[in-house]
Amino acid sequence: MVYIRQRNLPKLHEYKYAGVDKSLVSKYILKPFYTNVVIKCFPMSMAPNLITLTGFSFVILNFITLLWYNPTLSEDMPPWVYLSFSIGLFLYQTFDAVDGSQARRTHQSGPLGELFDHGVDACNTSLEVLLFAGAMNLGQSWNTVLTLFGAVLTFYIQTWDEYHTHQLTLGVVSGPVEGVLTLVGVFFVTYLKGRGSYWQQPMLPAIGVPKTAAVPDALYQQSWAEWWMLFGGLVLTYNTVSSIRNVMKARRERGQDPMKPLLGLAPLAITWTLIPAYLWLNPIILHRHLIPFVLFAGIVNAYSVGQMIVRHLVKDRFPYKNILLLPLAWGVFDSLGPKLGLWPSALGGDTYQVAFVFMMTGLAFGVYGSFVHDVITTICDFLDIWCLTIKHPYKEGEPDGEVKKSK
Repeated sequence: MVYIRQRNLPKLHEYKYAGVDKSLVSKYILKPFYTNVVIKCFPMSMAPNLITLTGFSFVILNFITLLWYNPTLSEDMPPWVYLSFSIGLFLYQTFDAVDGSQARRTHQSGPLGELFDHGVDACNTSLEVLLFAGAMNLGQSWNTVLTLFGAVLTFYIQTWDEYHTHQLTLGVVSGPVEGVLTLVGVFFVTYLKGRGSYWQQPMLPAIGVPKTAAVPDALYQQSWAEWWMLFGGLVLTYNTVSSIRNVMKARRERGQDPMKPLLGLAPLAITWTLIPAYLWLNPIILHRHLIPFVLFAGIVNAYSVGQMIVRHLVKDRFPYKNILLLPLAWGVFDSLGPKLGLWPSALGGDTYQVAFVFMMTGLAFGVYGSFVHDVITTICDFLDIWCLTIKHPYKEGEPDGEVKKSK
C-alpha cells in the first residue's frame, strides 16, 4: 500500500516545525537541564532518530521485565523492578526531548524527525499503560482498559489538534511533560514502598483523614489507584476541551468551518465503541489475555496517529480509515450473535477466541510495520537521507542535512 503519493512528496520541502510548550516545568527545569547537561553527552555524529530509538529501548526492557515478573498485572514485584521502570521512563523522556536539540545542532531537522518521534511516542503509550497497571496492581481489569482509553485519547487528540492547527501545542499540564513525570514519580514511590499492592489500599485513611458523616463510605474507601485515575481523568478532560477549542479557533481565524474537524474524532469514537464491546462479550480476553489485546489496541492508535502525521507533513486530506478496525468489528459481530440468540459464534468463547486476539495483534504488527517501512523509505529516498545515521554531515555554508534537496 502507498501511504504517500508521488504528487504530495514535494510538500515535504515546505516542512517547518511549529510548537508551543506552555509547561512551566519544561521551561524552568527540563529545558535548561537538557540544553546545559544532557545534549553534551551525545556525539555530533549520532543521528537524532537513533537517540529517539535508543530511549525507546529502555521502555522495551521495562516491558520485558514486566512480562517476566508480573504477567497478570496484579502481583507484587521485586522493588528494583519499580525503580527500573522509573529510571527507564525518565531516560525515555530525556532522550525523546533532546532528539530535537540534536537535530538542530547537527542541522538534520526535517519531516522525518517529527514523524519518527511521534511514531515512537505512539508505540510507547500502550507499553506505559501496561507498566502503570503492573506497578499499581490494577490487574487484567476494566481499570486497565480505562487507563488505556485515557492514554490513547490524549495522544489522538493532541495529534488531531496538530493536524488542524499546524502546530504542536502542549498546555500548562500535558501528557509528554507532567504526565510522564507523574508516572516516573509513581514508579519511584512504588520502589520506596516495596510493593505495587500499596496502591490498592484506601488513600484517605492512609494519609490520616478521619471518617465523617459528610464523606460517603464509597469515597472514603477509594484506593490510591482509583484516586490517581480520577486525577488523570480530570486532566484528560481539560486537555481534550482545550484542544477542541484550539482547533475551532484556528479554523475560524482561517475563515474555515470550525465544526468539520470534529468528524476527525469519529475514528476514535468507533474504535472505543468496538474495544469495550469486544471485551464485554469476551471476558476471557479481558481477565486472562488482556496484555496482547492492549498491544493490539495500542497499534491501532499508533496507525491512526501515524497516518495523521503523514497527512500533516504532506498537507493532504485527513485520514478517516483504519483497516485494523475490520477484524475487531468482525470479532464483535461474531460474539454478538449468541448474546442475541440470532447466530452461532464461529470463534466460540475459549481457545479460538484467544487465538483470534493473537492473530489480530500479529496482523496489527504486520500492517503497522509495513506502514512504517513504506513511509520511512519513501521520505528517505525523496530527501536523500538516512533514518538512523547522518548521510550528509553539515558543513558551514551548505543546506541542512535532512532538507538538503529543498534548497
